[in-house]
Amino acid sequence: MKNLTKTILTLIAAGLVTTGVSTQEAQAAKINGTIGFGGSVQFDQSSLQNVKAVTIWRNIIGTQGFSSVSTLTGNFSSFVSLGDNATMSPWTFNPSSDTNPLWSVGGFTFHLLSSHIVMQTPSFLNITGTGTISGNGFDTTNAKWAFTIPNATGTEPFLTFAANNSTVGVPDGGSTVALLGISLVAIEFVRRKLRFRA
Repeated sequence: MKNLTKTILTLIAAGLVTTGVSTQEAQAAKINGTIGFGGSVQFDQSSLQNVKAVTIWRNIIGTQGFSSVSTLTGNFSSFVSLGDNATMSPWTFNPSSDTNPLWSVGGFTFHLLSSHIVMQTPSFLNITGTGTISGNGFDTTNAKWAFTIPNATGTEPFLTFAANNSTVGVPDGGSTVALLGISLVAIEFVRRKLRFRA
């Protein structure tokens, strides 16, 4: 009987440890919110309908290599402030190129995976795409993004480059609840055994 009690207690301990680990996985934190940038850019050529790359980014006061944070929601608000400088990398969008990181600010980085030109005319450019955002202890999170500029010289002071993550953490399919249930049944079993001994 003593060996049976030790075995049951060992199973309970293992179940509780497994439940704790599974619960941590189920509560993994994805990044939620949006972040937008303003400033100006210099393209690889002067005709907007033919440009293929951003060679220089400038923040709202003209400092090269940066954009200014212009909008914030969600998790970004806890680590970034309006007006902060985001470090920007040169970017070729035609053809689409993987750029890691395309931007970084406040401990977040954006890895550009792909881009798609939605509209490109002599007076307007709109590009959308996908990538991942990581940093500040959050899980790497898929994100949608967009870049819009309506000026052939790239001097529009309020270009929009926005990252929008609407992805929510994926549930673990019930394994955590099942492990918790098994642990509770085992605890009740041991409690009843101990009560009958008393």
